[in-house]
Amino acid sequence: MLNFDKDRFIKIQSGAVSIAGEARSLMRTLLAEGVERLFFMGTGGVQLLTLPAIELAHRYSTFPVSAAYPAQVVLDPPAGLDNKAVVVIPSLSGTTKEGVELMAFLKKRGVRTVSLTGHSDTPIAQEADHNFTNFAEDDTSSESFYLQTLLIVLALLAERGEYDGFDAAVAELQLLPGLLADAKAAFEDKAAELAATIKDETYHIFTGAGSVWPEANYYGMCILEEMQWIRTRPVHAADFFHGTLELVEPGVSVFVFKGEDALRPLADRVENFARRYTDRVRTLDAASVKLPGISQQVRGMISPVLLATLLERLSAHLEVLRNHPLTTRRYYKRVEY
Repeated sequence: MLNFDKDRFIKIQSGAVSIAGEARSLMRTLLAEGVERLFFMGTGGVQLLTLPAIELAHRYSTFPVSAAYPAQVVLDPPAGLDNKAVVVIPSLSGTTKEGVELMAFLKKRGVRTVSLTGHSDTPIAQEADHNFTNFAEDDTSSESFYLQTLLIVLALLAERGEYDGFDAAVAELQLLPGLLADAKAAFEDKAAELAATIKDETYHIFTGAGSVWPEANYYGMCILEEMQWIRTRPVHAADFFHGTLELVEPGVSVFVFKGEDALRPLADRVENFARRYTDRVRTLDAASVKLPGISQQVRGMISPVLLATLLERLSAHLEVLRNHPLTTRRYYKRVEY
């Protein structure tokens, strides 16, 4: 496999799953202390990685769980951002400027904070009331954050009596790191072929629904735009027929992401339409990944994790074929903005 360290990958994803017990204990404590609201506040792509967990909370619970942008919150905070709220701040570096500013802002308001970082000796890790540190880097962080935020929400639901399968789900998720590594290996040839096919294409439409929509948005914005300087148009499958459909014509690339949840039919609809009008429909389906030992219920929660792990293989080949390392930037953290 191209530029892939299996042992490193499994160690990082196992670290993400390992927070399960501590996350449940923390949720029990926070609820006992009177917490009534949960916010996820990340900057850039990492915020997108929290959205599947938030959607899961909305499906199971009436407990208020929502997302907000740190840069916006410090200018115009939402209602309820007080001592009965807890804010989860994910930041791989632990030094994200907007996250650091948010942390100081929340402390002044008496808001409880939980940070998810890749390094413990960083401001966002050290200033938070509670911190989970799991070392990761760009090529492994998507799965790590998806899994950590999923476990935090499942812990909340379990402590509120709204989800009774927590222990069983955790037992299955403990199998996942090795299964994801196997999935990468199985997808390697397809990833290389797809990368060779699209390496010179300059524009892609990305679409999906349900838990995989954030991954469609993330891959378009954070990987192809930021790391490869390729223009993309991420659009939710539910909105596709209210504007973006008019851009579909022969030669236009449409990536359709499919999950294993109730909103899969929205992606099916886009795929069926797009195949009538362009020869460049690329479908990535979480259901195609073999996961022995993983129940259908848990599969429905981890579709974005599966697609993220496959797409990393596509990225690994693209950067080589395009002679454009994923670390290359013109502006991000290089100039003042």
